[in-house]
Amino acid sequence: MFIDSATIHVQAGAGGHGIVAFRRERFLPKGGPAGGDGGAGGDVIVAVDPQLGTLRDLHYKRHYKARRGGHGSGSNKHGANGESATIRVPPGTMVKDHATGELLADLVSDGDRVIVARGGTGGFGNAHFKSARNRSPQDATDGQPAEERQISLQLKLLADVGLVGLPNAGKSTLLAALSAARPKIADYPFTTLEPHLGIVKYGNYKSLVMADIPGLIAGASQGKGLGLQFLQHIERTRLLLYLIDAVDPETVAEQLQTLQGELADYSPFLLDREALVVLTKRDIWLEEPNITALTENGHRVVFISAVTGEGLDELLAIVAAALADTEAALPTPADGELG
Repeated sequence: MFIDSATIHVQAGAGGHGIVAFRRERFLPKGGPAGGDGGAGGDVIVAVDPQLGTLRDLHYKRHYKARRGGHGSGSNKHGANGESATIRVPPGTMVKDHATGELLADLVSDGDRVIVARGGTGGFGNAHFKSARNRSPQDATDGQPAEERQISLQLKLLADVGLVGLPNAGKSTLLAALSAARPKIADYPFTTLEPHLGIVKYGNYKSLVMADIPGLIAGASQGKGLGLQFLQHIERTRLLLYLIDAVDPETVAEQLQTLQGELADYSPFLLDREALVVLTKRDIWLEEPNITALTENGHRVVFISAVTGEGLDELLAIVAAALADTEAALPTPADGELG
């Protein structure tokens, strides 16, 4: 099951207490203060695990707690620091404070991590308070409490190319034809029920990541169909492919208008993305569609059949050139600008 969001409760560890103790040795019945400090509590950390592709585990386990620090002891022994708790998430996970919506981190690469709850500091033992005026202090302090909060996690897949189309436009067929991904393919709408990623190889040892999301329908941005909940997974893509079923040539322009309208309603930022129009199912066309309206609006159009392979080499060449022209990192919209 693909799960791309979760809300969890995190609690760091409290600091250990310092203690009051004195040296008690032979021939030294009234030794100085020897109470050790308490150890620091463990943090709660969210870290990227490149082997993960879903937030499924966090959907079922919703509480995470680090260990508290150990208490100090005699002979100036400090308490042990508490063990931190590490929550592992897939690359592309956004971490927010659930109460305020504040973005705490956008974790995109292996090694990215963020502390979401800090452990309390340890208390001081009485050895810490020894001075020239007070050689036998009776004071010690307790460890500090730890941070505790709810955080929201949202996964946005990392892909170079995003496939956008109405149901049954041929997105899954294209992904299967170009990569080793094997999404479910059938001749009925909403075959794709969750996003799929595929690695597409091209050129000399080059590759790109392509994302297929469930088909959009008119009203998707208002929650109709399945597409809305997955539109977030094309927000990071560098290039969008609008896949249009051209078996009925009269609907080509209308389909593109529907797709762009839904993207605009969801996030106008997406319309600024580099894009290419791909007319699919050429192997069963009865007539060539009229693409004048598309080209007059500046769209580059490619004809393909993912079943026979017609046009796929041309498509890959155009995609590779378009990616080479885009910057490696896209500008990030302001928080709240995306859906």
